[in-house]
Amino acid sequence: MPSSLIPNAAYNKFNEVADYITDSIIPQEEYLTSTLRHNEQAGLDTIDVAPCDGKFLYLLVKMNKVKRILEVGTLGGYSAIWMAKALPEDGKIITCELESESAEIARENIRKAGFENKIEVKVGAAKDTLTKMSEAGKVEPFDMVFIDADKENNWTYYKWALDHASHVGTVLVVDNVVRRGRLVDADSTEPSIIGTRKLFAELKREKRVECTALQTVGAKGWDGLMISMVIE
Repeated sequence: MPSSLIPNAAYNKFNEVADYITDSIIPQEEYLTSTLRHNEQAGLDTIDVAPCDGKFLYLLVKMNKVKRILEVGTLGGYSAIWMAKALPEDGKIITCELESESAEIARENIRKAGFENKIEVKVGAAKDTLTKMSEAGKVEPFDMVFIDADKENNWTYYKWALDHASHVGTVLVVDNVVRRGRLVDADSTEPSIIGTRKLFAELKREKRVECTALQTVGAKGWDGLMISMVIE
């Protein structure tokens, strides 16, 4: 819902601009628009990344010549499909989804988009999935990590990727870090705010990465993302 700090008219303009950008320079293949329709018809929460953000992830993959991606938070597979578009033929995405119903919807969307050979959906709590990957032996490093799941565990996912599955140059992106401005509420008891503030606090001390965070507005309201790169 719109923040009380921002009038509804401003949010309407945000949406109008987002639609203009999408209509002007972000053409989407039918499999992308049908993925969103399928997700909505299946009753999934409408929390997929916006098309502008999907194209941003696509460009990050392209610009950094990414071949291996870890995604935490699959939902219906929309963001994974955007990233898979940019991967080379031998590229791979491992994406973690808590809910088995969402995972099945994502797999169907991925199959219809033609990326089932590039995207593997792992079902279960992401913390458990990542632990199992570590216990199974050395994890092949990922070139990019996209974290968009339960915000209280942002640092848990980030630290796992940094400690177990990254290399110099790995790009890590964390979505929804501004939380309609509630990020700055130091007294918040909301788990998503506490978890996101912990991410910032830990990264303030972390010497292995360089990072920034950008505020965004648009169809998803007032939010933002953190982007970082492993440097040692």
